Amino acid sequence: MKRHRSPVVLLLVLWGVAGAVWAGPKEEVAAATARWATRFLDDNPDQILNLYAPDAVLWGTLSPTVRQGPAALREYFVAAFKVLPEHRVSFGEQLIRVYGKTAINTGYYTFSYVKDGETKTIPARYSFVYVKTDGGWLIGDHHSSAMPTPLR
Repeated sequence: MKRHRSPVVLLLVLWGVAGAVWAGPKEEVAAATARWATRFLDDNPDQILNLYAPDAVLWGTLSPTVRQGPAALREYFVAAFKVLPEHRVSFGEQLIRVYGKTAINTGYYTFSYVKDGETKTIPARYSFVYVKTDGGWLIGDHHSSAMPTPLR
């Protein structure tokens, strides 16, 4: 019996390794988005900025103005982290499309934070436009807006 299990186990291990090696651009973009979520939790504007292209544009959930470039994006994240104590983000459905060296990830996420001991949430929708560089996928455009109330 052991003899027959070994090839099956080996096959499963090889399949898992091959899957990691053969990850396509959609999986790479999903991983880049997961890195963004992790860095958002870190509460460190400089770390999250490393995920953006130098000329990136951000239309943030909490911003009445569009931001472009590292200084403006950093200013946004410093302010956002300050007004959203104990902030978290959870992603819902992600629709990833890849067009060569450009990719778009559109979906929804929910921000949560604690204010006066109470957990508050901000449901929002987003679009990340990624550009493929030698170092991986960077965010070139990020739009986020609070989820509107449904039409009646």
